[in-house]
Amino acid sequence: MASRVTVDPITRLEGHGKIDIFLNDEGNVDRAYLQIPELRGFEKFAEGRPAEDMPQITSRICGVCPTAHHMAAAKALDDLYKVEPTPAGKAIRELVYSTFMFEDHALHFYFLGGPDFVVGPDAPKAERNVLGVIGKVGVEVGKKVIAMRKAARELISLAGGKVIHPVLGLPGGVAKALKAEDQATAKKVADEAVEFAEFTLKVFDDIVLKNKEYVDLILSDAYTHRTYYMGMVDENNRVNFYDGQLRVVDPDGKEFLKFPSGDYLKHVAEHVEPWSYIKFCYLKDVGWKGFEDGPDSGVYAVAPMARLNVADGMPTPKAQAEYERYFETLGGKPVHQTLATHWARLVELLSAAEMMQEISARPELIDPDIRNIPTETPVEGVGVVEAPRGTLFHHYRTDERGVITGANLIVATQNNAARITMSVDKAAKGVIKNGKVDDGILNKVEMAFRAYDPCFGCATHSLPGQMPLEVRVRDREGNIVQRLAQYVD
Repeated sequence: MASRVTVDPITRLEGHGKIDIFLNDEGNVDRAYLQIPELRGFEKFAEGRPAEDMPQITSRICGVCPTAHHMAAAKALDDLYKVEPTPAGKAIRELVYSTFMFEDHALHFYFLGGPDFVVGPDAPKAERNVLGVIGKVGVEVGKKVIAMRKAARELISLAGGKVIHPVLGLPGGVAKALKAEDQATAKKVADEAVEFAEFTLKVFDDIVLKNKEYVDLILSDAYTHRTYYMGMVDENNRVNFYDGQLRVVDPDGKEFLKFPSGDYLKHVAEHVEPWSYIKFCYLKDVGWKGFEDGPDSGVYAVAPMARLNVADGMPTPKAQAEYERYFETLGGKPVHQTLATHWARLVELLSAAEMMQEISARPELIDPDIRNIPTETPVEGVGVVEAPRGTLFHHYRTDERGVITGANLIVATQNNAARITMSVDKAAKGVIKNGKVDDGILNKVEMAFRAYDPCFGCATHSLPGQMPLEVRVRDREGNIVQRLAQYVD
């Protein structure tokens, strides 16, 4: 009987990772580890660069979520130079960002996480992808998905300059004004986006919520953790992707913290483990107690499920109705079932589309006054947005010339890292019994991290010279003949 099972590489995510599962003598799981072996050193890359370069530098961290890094960086520049964007500048930013959230959530449902439900968790691996989804829901639906994502991405390009690496964000506003015909295009795309979001929620309802086996899987203990939750809210405690205060609720759903983004270091700390390059965030107000559930552990979650848990509602009417149905169906607030994140993501998909409608109707969207020019001497700035994957922090310190002397990036997947690790371990223990391991079972272990839509390329940061590194030299039979290591026990 195998004592160790390795899933390498793990699939349908951004970045690279592997899972090592260790079995005991009875064939049950003793411990499962999610390991992130890649390293991105963007915090160090930033040093010595003009602060104005950061929206372009940091958007290169990830080709899937560049707009989140770009917008967090632009907001950090606003704070660094103590300048507020003009109403037109803010409206253009919000339009681009809502469109990005819509497009990215659609990507995850149809291409990354959704195949586990639409096609089935035990389906052959060759079918658990977007082609399998199209085979299940029909070619016409597949064309609809591709056309909608294309329209959303073209709108981002229209307002943001480029879709992969936007070039709109400047301290105090944006680089390009929109015209009346651009506003008309935005309105048209927004209307299509709302219809598409409603259609996608119906697909989820028909294929997932009406399937008892799937619902039982969502509600099972193997995918459940009682933790704290963090997300950004507006003045009415409604979900807000672009701006607001950060709110934390405890495992019972009661407000535990509420603070402005600039105070994040008073409440968030990072823990390091020797078996992964990712850092594990926790609440300072509670403390690090290990990978544990409950109110005595500082582990918390971000991302769609967390945002709905911390908020008192959604900012748009149709999404509010779905928000209420979501909690009513799942037994009230807060929801602790990790796989319910897929449904929460679609509630946000609809909200983002409705926000596109609301913003595209604003008269200030085509005002030519798109930027306030900074006049303050820069020192320090913090920018926070809600990325599709959760809360994203950008924090810069500069000299008087605006040259970066220090940067701290805490991305959504770092905020989620401890809970993701717990989810993989608990899912493995829940689905692997008596040494029975097959492809479908291992996919159910992967589903534990996939719900979070993690981006491990964004999430690993370390200073050169301090990176844990282990090199094993093997002979032709595979025996280890030499081991070289630094910063590894």
